Amino acid sequence: MRTDALIGALTADAAVPRPARLSNLFWTAVAIATLCAAVAFALTIGPRPDAMSALGSVRYVFKFVVTIALALGAAAFLRRLTRPAAASGRIGAAMWVAPLLLAAGVAVELIVMPRAEWAPRLVGHNALFCMTMIPLLGALPLAALLWALRRAAPGSPAGMGAAAGVLAGAIAATFYAAHCQDDSPLFVAAWYPVGIAVVTAAGAALGARLLRW
Repeated sequence: MRTDALIGALTADAAVPRPARLSNLFWTAVAIATLCAAVAFALTIGPRPDAMSALGSVRYVFKFVVTIALALGAAAFLRRLTRPAAASGRIGAAMWVAPLLLAAGVAVELIVMPRAEWAPRLVGHNALFCMTMIPLLGALPLAALLWALRRAAPGSPAGMGAAAGVLAGAIAATFYAAHCQDDSPLFVAAWYPVGIAVVTAAGAALGARLLRW
């Protein structure tokens, strides 16, 4: 009887720290991912020259509202996926906050701007640069997240990798937004998701290989 009790106690002790360690590792990886994106951003493109004065522009600030909302939703969803047999539930719904905010911003832009301005604002000036830099800035954050998630034992390695890609892409897009001269929600809705999708696809492909258990 004492042996059974001892085995039960040892099993309980061994089971408790693992989720805590994984949680600490996960949030440490998120911090490292953000730091990596910040360093890459500072060493490459940096903020736009009028970044401080642009803070007075609703359109400029709105870009960060969207990208940060996506990053927070993706982080919460990805953290939930690291918990065995956990249901996504309301946390999964948080992933829709950023798309809904962006859709609302696009609707307002279409209302307040004349039709002749729609196409120029959608095309912008740096679409190709945007689609290139977001994946580049997201590469190191994605690597940091996948490294941390190797211990997660996910039900769907590709799905967890894709969620990590969304988070890494959102972090990268947040930094890129500080450089981007195109502030219209039309531009953000057209091109930012393309760059984030590239990181997401890379995360899914790498996750399918690296997160298997």
